[in-house]
Amino acid sequence: MSATRPRVQKAAKSARGPEPVDASSEPVDPLRDPALYLNRELSQLDFNFRVLAQAQDESVPLLERLKYLCIACTNLDEFFEIRAATMHHAQDFGVPLPPDGLTPATVLKRIHERTAQLVEAQYSCWNQVLRPAMSEAGVRVLGREQWTARQTRWLRAYFRDEVMPVLSPLGLDPAHPFPKILNKSLNIVVVLKGKDAFGRVGNLAIVRAPRSLPRIIQLPESISGGEYDFVFLSSVLSEFVHELFPGMDVKGAYQFRVTRNSELIVDDEEVENLALALRDELAGRGYLRAMRLEISAKCPKPIVRTLLQNFDLPENAVYRIDGPVNLNRISQIFDLVQRPDLKFPTFQQRLPKGTDAMFELIADGDILLHHPFDSFVPVLELIKQAAEDPNVLAIKQTLYRTGKDSGIVEHLIQAARNGKDVTVVVELRARFDEEANLGLADRLQEAGVQVVYGVVGYKTHAKMLLVVRREGRKLRRYVHLGTGNYHAGTARVYTDFGLLTTDPDIGNDVHLLFQQMSGLAPAIGLKRLLQSPFTLHAGVIARIERETAHAKAGRPGRIVAKMNALNEPQVMRALYVASQAGVQIDLIIRGACALRPGVPGVSDNIRVRSIVGRFLEHHRVYWFANDGEPDLFCASADWLERNLLRRVETGFPILDPEIAVRVRSESLDNYLADNLNAWELREDGTYVKIVPDGDTMPHSAQGWLLAHLCG
Repeated sequence: MSATRPRVQKAAKSARGPEPVDASSEPVDPLRDPALYLNRELSQLDFNFRVLAQAQDESVPLLERLKYLCIACTNLDEFFEIRAATMHHAQDFGVPLPPDGLTPATVLKRIHERTAQLVEAQYSCWNQVLRPAMSEAGVRVLGREQWTARQTRWLRAYFRDEVMPVLSPLGLDPAHPFPKILNKSLNIVVVLKGKDAFGRVGNLAIVRAPRSLPRIIQLPESISGGEYDFVFLSSVLSEFVHELFPGMDVKGAYQFRVTRNSELIVDDEEVENLALALRDELAGRGYLRAMRLEISAKCPKPIVRTLLQNFDLPENAVYRIDGPVNLNRISQIFDLVQRPDLKFPTFQQRLPKGTDAMFELIADGDILLHHPFDSFVPVLELIKQAAEDPNVLAIKQTLYRTGKDSGIVEHLIQAARNGKDVTVVVELRARFDEEANLGLADRLQEAGVQVVYGVVGYKTHAKMLLVVRREGRKLRRYVHLGTGNYHAGTARVYTDFGLLTTDPDIGNDVHLLFQQMSGLAPAIGLKRLLQSPFTLHAGVIARIERETAHAKAGRPGRIVAKMNALNEPQVMRALYVASQAGVQIDLIIRGACALRPGVPGVSDNIRVRSIVGRFLEHHRVYWFANDGEPDLFCASADWLERNLLRRVETGFPILDPEIAVRVRSESLDNYLADNLNAWELREDGTYVKIVPDGDTMPHSAQGWLLAHLCG
């Protein structure tokens, strides 16, 4: 496919450039100059502007635009829970500065400035664009000023019957200090005047909305007249909150929400039982340090100051909201509204023939699964058939995220009950899935599965499945390796590759990796796979340096890689050196990128683009031209410090020539030709939306895959 560079259209300003560098102190290595790098946190934050652009794109179905808005909001929540929290930790305890040289204090200041712009853009999109468009399409979210008398009566009855019985308002006085506020919970601060039955003078009260209450209420059609009319719970609480304080005068009611640090820190080497330690940490996660306060734009300043004081937050941690403080709750409307005309067209995932006999199918040759265009069923079937097959002796698998009611877990439990030797490496520290994975580990152990919690100090992020089967007098290993999780749900919305193979060398490598993770084995030599934290980092750099050597010798040098994020300093410096030697480098990076492309004399041969479309771009693919004998790897790892140096990851080669052509064509060339969903990163750190010019045919990478793989 052609990768013609179309003209570009300027987009919203990205993260600011680096702080000025003291010219009087030249760095020893010019490639360590902070001016050559972007800040990872600010780059990650900027990704949400690209997501929000999808919500503003009129070519996207209306309810899908609503979903993009909600994704931008949930991403921002997680950013404050993890990335901003990490910056606060760095500020408090001190850590080495990243390549861009920005101090934590500077990064936090810029996070606030950029977040303020993002929040304003989010609510502008909701209030001025999506809400009116939805109303016109017959999906109405009604504000209090829009309620008819009949609707108001119904909502008052709803409040009294369904909401009021589960509320516990708390008046603030010396006997009732400010309560603990759960992370991301909906709350109303109420301003009161008068005295209660005990003669106590009212001032402030807090009303917490229990998590059991729906945040979106659908009005009956008989009451509202519209099939899809909705009201926010926060609107109902604000309208009828006075009924909780009879005899007192409610002067104001303002919704607010606090976002807290959610990064669990467990020192693996200091605890005797990781599972118990993690359970203890989880119990307090919802009440860790406050990071951000969202509050109604109409709330008086003295009330805001009181809340900031109670949450121990500075003035720049507050974000005034013109609308519901938790916009992502609107996502519930997507499932409640049965309007196919307002959503993406459905598609039928491909399913290879012969999945009722997976062992024969894989033995005939390697199989590539390209999700979500290919079904996840073959992976589920392999595990299911392995659990029932009397010739299968052992099943070994890593589990990072599996989703609720996972069929994989049921098959593994059945395999253990059928007498198979089943070993599962469960990563307890999969962020926000810790509690689910603790429960998963308990279930597996109760069924007789040998559960391993990974390696001390390293998250197990590799995606591996190994089935050992007796076939005649020999044992054969069946392997699945993936770039994504063993999660049937995300396999419908994330782009990922999965490889099913019986290659003996790959099978032996995977066997050795499981031995290493479940035992106390020393570093091992692998024949085919690259492994973090031992050989993947060095292997990537060695291949970049090989392209550099080819270019210096006058041979073409070429690198194309696709991933979610990039910030590893040695890899970035190696890419700069390769660019200086003339290697042509294209990086397809969905989210954060700390490399600065297009710097004259340094990175002018490097191009970086981000694809944001219907599906979440998730596969990791590395391609090195190698003077006509290309190396192609799929991997579980991004080129981040944590993935390459502090996690257990795998990079697996695509050995079948036809499959290798498919991988390059579908995930690299195809994406380089995209001029409808692609954003280009410029030297100054801004992203610009690529648009087709008059000489270039419009091309959507994901649209092409849907048409050619699912059509």
